[in-house]
Amino acid sequence: MLRRLLFALPLLGFAAVAVWFLHGLGRDPAAIPSALIDKPVPEFRLPPLEGSGKPALAAQDLRGRVALVNFYASWCAPCRIEHPLLMRIAAEKRVALYGIAYKDGMAESRRFLAQLGDPYAAIGWDGDGRVAIDWGVYGVPETFVVDRAGRIRHRHVGPLSDDTMAKVIVPMIARLERE
Repeated sequence: MLRRLLFALPLLGFAAVAVWFLHGLGRDPAAIPSALIDKPVPEFRLPPLEGSGKPALAAQDLRGRVALVNFYASWCAPCRIEHPLLMRIAAEKRVALYGIAYKDGMAESRRFLAQLGDPYAAIGWDGDGRVAIDWGVYGVPETFVVDRAGRIRHRHVGPLSDDTMAKVIVPMIARLERE
């Protein structure tokens, strides 16, 4: 009897692990929950990215109209992937797009934007990452949809894509603009 139990124990363990993995299949890995959804943007005031010609960024700048806030860094490969899409979003002028340079050097961030283009209406420099911590940022890129009242309504982890914009972000922006 003990011998059968010892034989069955690894099989039961394997079955438990298999069920756990199967439970996770089909979930969107970018759908990391945020405790800040429907809460006001954390209060912050960041200095401008020196030499960018853009103004500083503070929480009150995110009130009054629907906005996208994009945390990025020059050292972030996925940020380079999503950047052409951010340039198109900015060119469409449908929504205000703000950037926060996360744990990046000022010169490196300026060089990044000089090479790829600067889509942001304002850029805040979060050199030590403290503002990102308040927003619950895990890494870059992360993009947040902020409503007119300055509440975070959506969080997207990872690079934005045309598909995400068409199916999630643009419909949400349209809905929030009607509210």
